[in-house]
Amino acid sequence: MARPDLHDRIQGLRKLRLAQNRVRVRRTISRRDGARVEVDGRWLTEFCSNDYLGLSQQFEAVTALQDAAGRDGIGAGASHLVCGHHAAHEQLEREIADWLQYPRGLLFGSGFLANLAVQQALLLEESDVCVQDRLNHASLLDATRLAGCHLRRYPHADPEGAVRQLRHEGNGAAMLVTDGVFSMDGDVAPLRALHLAARMQQALLYVDDAHGVGVLGPEGRGSVAEARLGVKEVPLQLVTLGKALGGYGAVVLGEDALIQHLAETARPYIYTTALPPALAAAMAVGVRHARRDQWRRDKLQALVERFATATLREGLQRLPSDSPIQPILCGDDASALAMSAALERAGFWVPAIRPPTVPEGRARLRITLSVLHGAADVDVLVAELARARDALPRLSGAA
Repeated sequence: MARPDLHDRIQGLRKLRLAQNRVRVRRTISRRDGARVEVDGRWLTEFCSNDYLGLSQQFEAVTALQDAAGRDGIGAGASHLVCGHHAAHEQLEREIADWLQYPRGLLFGSGFLANLAVQQALLLEESDVCVQDRLNHASLLDATRLAGCHLRRYPHADPEGAVRQLRHEGNGAAMLVTDGVFSMDGDVAPLRALHLAARMQQALLYVDDAHGVGVLGPEGRGSVAEARLGVKEVPLQLVTLGKALGGYGAVVLGEDALIQHLAETARPYIYTTALPPALAAAMAVGVRHARRDQWRRDKLQALVERFATATLREGLQRLPSDSPIQPILCGDDASALAMSAALERAGFWVPAIRPPTVPEGRARLRITLSVLHGAADVDVLVAELARARDALPRLSGAA
């Protein structure tokens, strides 16, 4: 039998994506000023960034990046365990661990790498199992598959379902993994109940709080702290630096023994160059602002409440969420694309989110709020959302 031609396969897959309205298009930003970005020669107000606290453009953090680059250069030079671990990396790990009240942190190049590192380093045997929420981020699911252990998934935010899946497996090591804040729905995992499920089934609870740290909990310490849990109940958690903290990278926080094991054995840590030390210096400044600037969380929460009230008044189908992630369900892919295009014509950038990122029939506009927005921005956005929705039958008919 002849082998399939990869070029033919790629062409066939692209034709299928075209037929399903699922072709992804990369846009290029030329300039950025607060929540305003220049795209294809036109200024738009973006409601799609994860820069919830507005720290990516914070003056002190930018200055720290420039100063550290002038002092240390633009690269770390090697992996952490060779000669790439700089004082700025050490300081960042210590500051995040102190902020989130964990014994120790370990810096990675991205959340994707960090999630892979945790599972590959801890779930070593074929009999081991990782039980995950069905709506967990793709990096968590891919990490389990690459680790080679059993992957079992439970219905979204269902602790009893997690218990059933943990009971299903034999005597291998078990890890219960969940997002803290779910990136496409914006809701928060039932962490206290999941902690009890993990304890009952002797599983390690790992929380990926990429979208919670900086936004939720006392001092912005995230969904784990908001649930009044700590290292005893959640031995490992992940904070990414590219969401509310405004930069790039990730830190895994946990018990000393677990973090030391990751540092010594995790392949995504051992075999990759460390983050630029200048970026680590800037991220430490972002951490300090996220920790102390309560006004940022207060303003963000006021915008969330304003958006929720306005969408309810307009009859828009908003998924229940108290986080800065505010999804508006559109149903089919074509409707989501049509509404996104209408918003862009009105001056707003809100990409359509379609399967496989979200389940079939659940295409949406994933609107994200930031302290860089004002109340007037939210009001006009909601008005344009309602106008775009009301135009859908006419748009569909014209198509």
